[in-house]
Amino acid sequence: MSTPSTVLVTGASGFIGSHLATALDRAGHDVRAMTRHPERYVGAGTAVRGDVLDAESIAAALEGCDAAYYLVHSLASADFEEKDAKAARIFAQAAKAAGLQQIVYLGGLGDDNTELSPHLRSRREVERLLRDGGVPVTVLRAAVVVGHGGISWEITRQLVDHLPAMVTPRWVQTRTQPIALDDVVRYLVGVLGHPDALGRTFDIGGPEVLRYVDMLQRVARLRGRPLPIVGVPLLTPRLSSRWLALVTNVDVMTARNLIDSMSTEVIAHDDAIRTIVPGAPLGYDEAVRRALAARAAQ
Repeated sequence: MSTPSTVLVTGASGFIGSHLATALDRAGHDVRAMTRHPERYVGAGTAVRGDVLDAESIAAALEGCDAAYYLVHSLASADFEEKDAKAARIFAQAAKAAGLQQIVYLGGLGDDNTELSPHLRSRREVERLLRDGGVPVTVLRAAVVVGHGGISWEITRQLVDHLPAMVTPRWVQTRTQPIALDDVVRYLVGVLGHPDALGRTFDIGGPEVLRYVDMLQRVARLRGRPLPIVGVPLLTPRLSSRWLALVTNVDVMTARNLIDSMSTEVIAHDDAIRTIVPGAPLGYDEAVRRALAARAAQ
């Protein structure tokens, strides 16, 4: 456990950020929850205004901080790569000027030796741009995060809940390594201020490598309902994204950007993170049960 720090959490009202802010607050850190609308913020920590595309607001939000978590992206925008690169440059420069000791970034898994999707390629570019600022960066790379409110998880849950059967594209055969929300938050908190985590990149994942179709069938079984699946290899990413937007509440642009990544295998290459944050990660079924329980408790 690191000593108490003053920490900025960007995207504090989002899926990961809201749980992280709570965990950091419970661990005794002084949490500044950055949001574009602080007057609406109801989570842990002290709300501060900030927009990653507004350098002045970022400088103000970072003043007096020891470290920062960078958890923002622009997947809902057609020009997300350009926006995310610009935001990373602004944040890196402001972090350096503020004298930060560490930036923690949650990126995406994917083998650098393969052709990455625009989404994953953008995540790598953000990693590089944050490092270019000169502040030590700790990168955690994850695939599907299983937890109530996560976009990728919600796609899985809603497909299972809404459809009596599925006609699936080729990408459901791609292998991935899902991870429980609880483990992502545990790792994010655990690397804060850890000297052996500075300047390093860690793959994080659950204990199982699954195809997307396996994940759908496992959720269906836990929900106690059959889910017949028929593959249609010629279903294009564009058609797939429109199909997802039709049967889930994910918008077409976000769905398209995510589906482009679903054809890329995303698997952790090692478990070095456990030398920094000990403990075995939760299995997929338990992660699903926790996500469903959190939804039911709303």
